[in-house]
Amino acid sequence: MPFQQLVVDLDHCEPDFAEAACFEAGALAVTLADAGEHPVLEPRPGETPLWPTVRLTALLPDGPAGRRSAGVIAARLGLAPAAFRLERVEDRPWEREWLRDFHPMCFGGRLWVCPGGQPAPVAGAVVLELDPGLAFGTGTHPTTALCLEWLDGAELGDAQVLDYGCGSGILALAALALGARRAWALDIDPQALLATRENAQRNRLEDRLTISSAEAPPPGQFEVVLANILSGPLVELAPQLSGHTAAGGQLVLAGMLDEQADAVAAAYQPWFDMRTCSSREGWTVLAGRKRAE
Repeated sequence: MPFQQLVVDLDHCEPDFAEAACFEAGALAVTLADAGEHPVLEPRPGETPLWPTVRLTALLPDGPAGRRSAGVIAARLGLAPAAFRLERVEDRPWEREWLRDFHPMCFGGRLWVCPGGQPAPVAGAVVLELDPGLAFGTGTHPTTALCLEWLDGAELGDAQVLDYGCGSGILALAALALGARRAWALDIDPQALLATRENAQRNRLEDRLTISSAEAPPPGQFEVVLANILSGPLVELAPQLSGHTAAGGQLVLAGMLDEQADAVAAAYQPWFDMRTCSSREGWTVLAGRKRAE
């Protein structure tokens, strides 16, 4: 079933008021997005900041009903005809749309991440089939890609690996595919845990993977600890992640901007010899080895 959508940049209108007006007029869904180049990368806990200019998109029924709703919204928000546009949107299987831009990708010399059902284009590859579902992590983001490249070059034989903030499970599963003995995948998001479990089953790795909420971390220590989250949580979690890393074990931290790397490294310096491992497109990955206690 097709739809119509009204698109407007809210230059002088409160987003909450505009959103309520859309729903009152019969909108099926309302999306707020950045109308410029002003990403909000790390809000403080409890804050939900928006952007200097917000783009509102209201999904409306097709036909006369949608056009009437658009007219009501425009009147309520005081919009001139030139201030918004009304577009027809054909219905599609939206939950699969991401597959159009997701293709087999190589990380390092051996590891390939492929959408389900698509083979790697080279023989002898280590293949990880992936469907992120609603969770973060396909390998397309620089932080994930850099972590995958680190795993491809690491000696993982017989290692136990902790993936803290696992998203789709991509790092824990890649570690297992590359030879790790066992992995633990933790996240606070139930959708991430569901996606990780499904991806583990798809790759027949579920027997070597433990999945749990980050509120109930596993006991013991690990030879490799990975955390691809954000700089604020990385700093706060330094004592906890240190406690999960065995003496002589390796720590890989990602999700920070280049200018945040020094502060994150300093938080781990009491336990680790930290270094910049790699950087790409403004993002840095840190690696460290834990000193003997």
